Amino acid sequence: MTFGGAMELDPLILSRIQFAFVVCFHAIFPVFTIGLASFIAALEALSLKTGNPLWQRLSKFWIQVFAVVFGMGVVSGIVMSFQFGTNWSNFAYATANFFGPILSYEVVTAFFLEAGFLGVLLFGRDKVPQGVHLFAAIMVAVGTFISAFWILSANSLLHTPDGITVENGLYYVDSWRDAIFNPSFKFRFLHMGIAAFLTAAFVVAGVSAWYLMNKREVEANKKALSMSLWMILLLAPTQVVVGDFHGVNTLKHQPMKVAAIEGHWETGTGIPLLLFAIPDKEAQENHFEIGIPKLGSLILTHDWEGEVKGLKEVAPEDQPPVIIVFWAFRVMVGLGTLMVLFGLAGLFLRRKQRYLECRPFLNGLRMMSFAPFIAVLAGWIVTEVGRAPWLIYEQMRHAEGLTPSLTGGMALFSLTGYIFVYAMIFSAGVFYLMSVLRGGLETANAEQIDSDVEKAQRPISAANANLDGGL
Repeated sequence: MTFGGAMELDPLILSRIQFAFVVCFHAIFPVFTIGLASFIAALEALSLKTGNPLWQRLSKFWIQVFAVVFGMGVVSGIVMSFQFGTNWSNFAYATANFFGPILSYEVVTAFFLEAGFLGVLLFGRDKVPQGVHLFAAIMVAVGTFISAFWILSANSLLHTPDGITVENGLYYVDSWRDAIFNPSFKFRFLHMGIAAFLTAAFVVAGVSAWYLMNKREVEANKKALSMSLWMILLLAPTQVVVGDFHGVNTLKHQPMKVAAIEGHWETGTGIPLLLFAIPDKEAQENHFEIGIPKLGSLILTHDWEGEVKGLKEVAPEDQPPVIIVFWAFRVMVGLGTLMVLFGLAGLFLRRKQRYLECRPFLNGLRMMSFAPFIAVLAGWIVTEVGRAPWLIYEQMRHAEGLTPSLTGGMALFSLTGYIFVYAMIFSAGVFYLMSVLRGGLETANAEQIDSDVEKAQRPISAANANLDGGL
């Protein structure tokens, strides 16, 4: 995008900004609903097993939250796919033999499953047996993971293409197994799955902490907070281990992405772990470096003297935007470290249940309920920007996948439209979601409370009627 006597709009840059905006907007919804669906299924199972009404009260409330967020995710996700035809038609045409079936499988195996059983989950509590309602909750949770499976498989192929060949500019599948289960898929799927559970756990913990601080539905929210803290304690350190395996895999298949993550320019051994730096792509160096000697090699290669390739291995035009990748990764890692610390703090405060009354800890959980979303977005930025300038790693550049007839004006118009529409969706969704959160378990279970009161009043009414008749 340049400015001279007249403004010239670059359709490639605008299309990349548009796709990045739409993907980031959409990603925050499924990463929450995947984890929350499993939490709801667990609540339904506990309700059926124990008969304790508190579990059902919690489930009713969080189902309301799930319905709002799921709806926002569906709307933003469906619209997102249109861009393949409008902005990236060359890419869509070239990869149709793989992406067409994969996206169809996602719809057939996941979306229909979720949509079908979601109706039972939302409206069938008093219309089907409790076991059937639990089965619907489980199917919705399974559907969210199936959807993530196909989407991450398709996205992973862009990073580590395998099982495909290119003939006359078109991609053909030689091995569906190798293409679906490409080299980075299992690490990325596991990493995202854990991130989804952590997101739900921190949101549940933050909301429950807020209710406890305001003395609302204390017993039910004690249970929800306890469950979420155990989940955080278990999964936050696990995510660190999975992230390490993912990093080693990325070093093997996308060394330039790792070099950008580390801000590492020269190939060498015993590289430091940079805690702070300002990468300068134009000068091909860093400014104001602060690092720990040799720790970078140890983390990446598990060897103090391990060799790591630098960004200068490729031409500057083939290097990712280093400063974006470098700092997005540190945001993700920093927030991940905070998650581990909160899990450990929750364990320390378990003694005499101090975690239920420690206001600094509860306030911290409230603030941390936003952290997983920021961490997920930072991780997506590392993943996608780190692949640049490749649309399919080392096979197709972004410019090659762009729609040939797309003009800068058309791209700007669609980008503006997406921003406007998504702003409306987000504003309406957040407004309704906040009303649900303000209402709390009391509002979510109002009908049940009225029903219980009515049942309790029936014997009294009958006794009064008999008394009147006797008089």
